[in-house]
Amino acid sequence: METKLARIAKIAKERPQEKFTSLAHLLNKEMLEKSHRSLIREKATGVDGIGKEDYEENLQENLEDLVGRLKRMAYRPQPVKRVYIPKAGTNKKRPLGIPAYEDKIVQHALNQILSSIYETDFLDCSCGFRPQRGCHDALQLLEKILVTKRANYIVDADIKGFFDNVDHEWMMKFIGHRVVDPSIHRLIRRILKSGCMEQGKWQEVEEGCPQGGVISPLLANVYLHYVVDLWFEKIIRPRCKGEAYMVRYADDIVFCFQYETEAQRFYEELIIRLGKFNLEIAQEKTKIIPFGRYAESNARKQDEKKPDTFDFLGFTHYCGKSQNGKYRVKRKTSRKKLKASLARMKEWLRTNRIIPTWDLVEKLKSKMQGHYQYYGITDNIFSMEQYAYKVRVMLFKWLNRRSQKKSFTWDKFRKFLAKCSLPKPRIYVSIFKRRPHIGYI
Repeated sequence: METKLARIAKIAKERPQEKFTSLAHLLNKEMLEKSHRSLIREKATGVDGIGKEDYEENLQENLEDLVGRLKRMAYRPQPVKRVYIPKAGTNKKRPLGIPAYEDKIVQHALNQILSSIYETDFLDCSCGFRPQRGCHDALQLLEKILVTKRANYIVDADIKGFFDNVDHEWMMKFIGHRVVDPSIHRLIRRILKSGCMEQGKWQEVEEGCPQGGVISPLLANVYLHYVVDLWFEKIIRPRCKGEAYMVRYADDIVFCFQYETEAQRFYEELIIRLGKFNLEIAQEKTKIIPFGRYAESNARKQDEKKPDTFDFLGFTHYCGKSQNGKYRVKRKTSRKKLKASLARMKEWLRTNRIIPTWDLVEKLKSKMQGHYQYYGITDNIFSMEQYAYKVRVMLFKWLNRRSQKKSFTWDKFRKFLAKCSLPKPRIYVSIFKRRPHIGYI
């Protein structure tokens, strides 16, 4: 199967105008079984309540039945289960759509097939939900643009409710640029139109792509590839007199311009462009700011103490200086994300304080380590030390609430910390060490 996908990827790369007419036959038992093996066991279940272990009880019979329905075009995805998770830094909640387990298998297999085609088409400025790329790659790419290029103005764009407003008809047109297999089109359309189940009631879905689905990140990248990436690369950049760049991670985008007039003109055109495809800018979250090597001197001329900052992928970016006094872009954990991380940790400690102490500590270590590995990026050590200190204070508080009598004094707690050795914050990612596969500029 890997050979077939590699062959498709080779054809897609060598023939950018090629349209694939026959792909549905790849959704065979071998591919579906491989997708089943790849899915994580502990993931939340969909409306059917079936998990990976349940499906494995009669795996071969289940897969044969699924393949048969796919061939007869009788396969219909079940509605996704609508759940809500807290949205960082606000009282709002983010909707997620959890597919049924069998639908996860089909989406995973379909994702593998479509990725082999579209990975050759996606631009290097797109870093979200792609193989061998991640948030740190996007941050490193943005770092190079801001430091080595003539980037003096930032358009920090936020698309309002992107996953809820994807237009299905436009999505199918975009898919049709590379895939014309009617069976694949029918399958994607059924996935998009499967609806959602919320509090036991089925709701029809006319637009949107359920955030939480296995294939949703790829479909989102396809949509924005045609709506934003190619438009910016083929239309906007050639028309600019100065330099212009963009970095996108899913629907989180930063645009960099040399001239303020071009940044302002682009912002107006972006609103019109997104409106054509059923999307809109969250104007309260989108801004144009002076940023770069001249931002600090310009701020002083305007009697401002410091130049503006902007947030991207959980980090606040601000103008700073190196040890040699030269201009540098620095970053720290954004206030909103730090507050949200501490709130989640507080709630977790509160609900888990009754479990045995050393089990609690081991799980706490894992959570802290995960935080450090993402936020442990050049210049961010102070924010991580803040996080570590406040987590220790919370641990002291909730360990003392396990009974009516306090278990710890501060002296005793320090000895306890010395024994349990919570992970210490450190830098895991150097912002200056770019990975070789990122070659946008």
